[in-house]
Amino acid sequence: MPPRLRGSSGFRGVRARPNGRFYAEIRAGGFRLTLGTYNTPELAARAYDAAAWRFRRPRRDMNFPDVESLEEAEFLAPAPCLVDDEDRRWHRQVQQRIAIAEHDEELMHQWRAQFPNDVDNTDAFFADLRAERRSNRRHRQAIAEFELDNPNTTWAEIDPRWDDIWTETTSDDE
Repeated sequence: MPPRLRGSSGFRGVRARPNGRFYAEIRAGGFRLTLGTYNTPELAARAYDAAAWRFRRPRRDMNFPDVESLEEAEFLAPAPCLVDDEDRRWHRQVQQRIAIAEHDEELMHQWRAQFPNDVDNTDAFFADLRAERRSNRRHRQAIAEFELDNPNTTWAEIDPRWDDIWTETTSDDE
C-alpha cells in the first residue's frame, strides 16, 4: 500500500489556513479532534504527533518518527488549545455583537443619506459643545494662573486644588 499523501503543509494532520496559519487535527474512531491553530506547520505537526502518541498510533503515522516517547512528544509540542462550551458561548456572543454593530453602521449610513440636515445639526451641536468646554478650560486656567501669581492667594501650597486645576486645564487638543 502506498504511503498516504501529506497536505499542502507537508505534514500529516496539518492544513494551511488562508490567513497563513496552520490548523492541526487528528481523526480517531470516526471522530475528528481539533488540536488548534498554530503559527508554523512544525508546531501544528508537533501537536499532531503528541495526540498520535496518546492514541497509540504507530511511528510510521507520525510526522517526526525520531521522537521516542509520549513524554518527549508532549515536551516538544505546544500547549494544547482546549475549546470548551464556555469558549464557544463567548465566541457566539462576540459574533452576535459584531453582527449588531455592522447592522447599526448600515442603518446609520442609510440615516445619514436620508437626513443630511440632522447630520449637520449634530455636527454643529458637538462643535459648540467642544468650544464651550475649551472656553471653560481656559477660564479655569486663567484662575489658576492668577492664584499662582498672586502673593495674597487664599490657596495653600499643599492645596489639592492645584493638582485638580492642572489636570483639568491641560489637554492634548489645544
